[in-house]
Amino acid sequence: MAQPVEAGPTPPSYPPKTPPPPKKPPNPPRPNPQDPPAPKPPTSQVMPTARRGVGMVNRRGANWSLESAPWAAGKARTAVVGQLGKWRYRLASDTVTAVEAVTTLLVEAAVADGGTKVSVHLSDQDGQACILALSHHTALTTGLDDAGGDVLHRITAHQPVTGCGTDTGPDGRRIWAVITL
Repeated sequence: MAQPVEAGPTPPSYPPKTPPPPKKPPNPPRPNPQDPPAPKPPTSQVMPTARRGVGMVNRRGANWSLESAPWAAGKARTAVVGQLGKWRYRLASDTVTAVEAVTTLLVEAAVADGGTKVSVHLSDQDGQACILALSHHTALTTGLDDAGGDVLHRITAHQPVTGCGTDTGPDGRRIWAVITL
């Protein structure tokens, strides 16, 4: 048979004591109304970001996703010129020819990268249009940027082009041109 436990000087307390909850962390300091607000980046320029070299923000835009095929350049050419017409740009015939040629060069370069699809992005601001072609080539290779040098020289040969560039990211190579309309 079990024998009773002798009562000691301090009997056990049930339930055991729990530690007090942690104190609430201090609140962050309140903003001082006398401090000037942080400067905002300008919205009228093409902004570089950490992930990609070009970003089209705070302006109207359109985009098209096309199969990476030789006929993609023709569809992109028609879509870009048509969208500029919807935005009420009255383009001279030499400007239309330049826009078509630049769009063709951009899309053909993206198709040559070997991705499964090509997306074309168009935006405008202050009488200029930015056309961007994205190759969606999933395998990152450092040689894609170097391969774009010849294409960039051919793009800048067209008169209304004011800038162009290329960069590579996790979603493929982006190659773009800015054209004065």
